[in-house]
Amino acid sequence: MKSQELLSALPAEVKHTDPDVVSAATGGYSVLNSSKGTLYRGRWGMWSWVAHRVTGIAIFFFLLVHVLDTAVVRISPEAYNSVLGLYKNPVMGLGETALVAAIVYHAFNGIRIILIDFWGTATNAKVEHVMSKGKDGSPEINQKATYPHIKILWVVLFLWAITVAGFAARHLPIVFSHLGGH
Repeated sequence: MKSQELLSALPAEVKHTDPDVVSAATGGYSVLNSSKGTLYRGRWGMWSWVAHRVTGIAIFFFLLVHVLDTAVVRISPEAYNSVLGLYKNPVMGLGETALVAAIVYHAFNGIRIILIDFWGTATNAKVEHVMSKGKDGSPEINQKATYPHIKILWVVLFLWAITVAGFAARHLPIVFSHLGGH
């Protein structure tokens, strides 16, 4: 079902309300509304999705380069050794730290997505559970329905920060140890 069809199937009061409600009601689809543009305007869920995609693409390109540079050993061991020499550069050490940060975020966020899919929190809750009436009668998000999604994201970000900080604390001194001329 296309996102426009999903939007047309929603009650009228849902169509022009908070983007998270429409996202939850449509199973996470970003729905386009001609009068407002994209309804999903960059909340935590969207940015975690963007970061998940970006880290996935970065990991893919790392693996591609890794396979290619490892294949060089079959062509010329000398060329392979010169490629390995490039990896001893401190800039590559920073790149390794960024790679570990990407892998850890992608893994932890993937686990978060699995938990949300299996627990059935806000991303696949029914509209009536996500929607509630505000004091003025206008539709608003039921915060209790969307809270687990955000709570799990904060846990992911906390674990990611601790893991990357631990790795960087051990890895970066080794990377920069030869710069002091010792």
